[in-house]
Amino acid sequence: MDATTPSITVFDIGGTYLRWADWSPGHGLREVRRRPSPSRTSLPDAAVDELQSALVRAMAGPVPPGGVAGVSFGAALDHRTGTVYASAPLWGAHTRPFDLLGALRSARPDVRWHVVNDVTAALLHVADSPTAHDRGKILLATISTGIACRTMDRRTGGIPVDGCGLQGEIGHLPASVALDGLPVELRCDCGEPGHLAAFSSGPGIRRLGEVVRDRAPDRWEASRLGAGLAAGATFETALAKALAEGDPVANRLLDAATGPVADVVRTALCLDPGIDLVAFTGGVATGLGDHYREALLRHLDRAGLYLTSEREPGWVRERILVCGPGEADGLVGAGLAALAGEAA
Repeated sequence: MDATTPSITVFDIGGTYLRWADWSPGHGLREVRRRPSPSRTSLPDAAVDELQSALVRAMAGPVPPGGVAGVSFGAALDHRTGTVYASAPLWGAHTRPFDLLGALRSARPDVRWHVVNDVTAALLHVADSPTAHDRGKILLATISTGIACRTMDRRTGGIPVDGCGLQGEIGHLPASVALDGLPVELRCDCGEPGHLAAFSSGPGIRRLGEVVRDRAPDRWEASRLGAGLAAGATFETALAKALAEGDPVANRLLDAATGPVADVVRTALCLDPGIDLVAFTGGVATGLGDHYREALLRHLDRAGLYLTSEREPGWVRERILVCGPGEADGLVGAGLAALAGEAA
């Protein structure tokens, strides 16, 4: 496909919003439109099969007759078949497999559909960017409503998957957090206790903030974070502003939330020193920017890689990147995935 070829309709499906646009390599993204995703949050009384049907209808509508569509989908899905295993932000604890690709083909058989996980899509965009031109292997993690990661070797273009067609569902790894020496017990959106996403996702950080508030109400009320929330700001806005103002309570909260993520980074670099870039995207990481990166690096400075962090302290630091807005866009990645699918 070149600049004169008809564009691809691209979708990015998240737990909060469904975005779509027309995209081509020559012209990039056209107008990006969005609407709330059919989810247990936006439609709390709907059954899961009703939410899934509503989602397929919403995606089937915008594609022109005989078109090509690329889909970036925020869920644990089989990279080989387009079957969705679970999406806690969309469907809660529901884990019955859903043949998304088959449902889309049934709804619009005239369209050539290409479905990938949203982290895969974001990784494809990063790997195609100047940021990664001299990097061989990339790990990209998204910290948003949910948490997951993917690795890709740019020299081969391969994104390896396991026997279920999955890779990098780190949000559901066991994790633990302590505040003032006391353990915190929180439940993940998937229904299980003690997952990484229970503490470190967007909803997880809000719940962790409630623990901080309940354990030290006076300190919370006196903080910039507490004052911002009391004034009516959203949690995300209040947290970012409080961090910019150096609020100790906000920094303590971010430090607790990033601890389990730093544990994963440390383990990944220990097991695979061939990883040249560890990039972060998603609403939480991108929204907090340098504050998020510095919180991770503080953990990795305190407890890094055995010997390497002491003898070559820059080796880890130079690999950690928080993507800016638009630098790991699932819509662009969905278009790149569709291009690759069409070529194949």
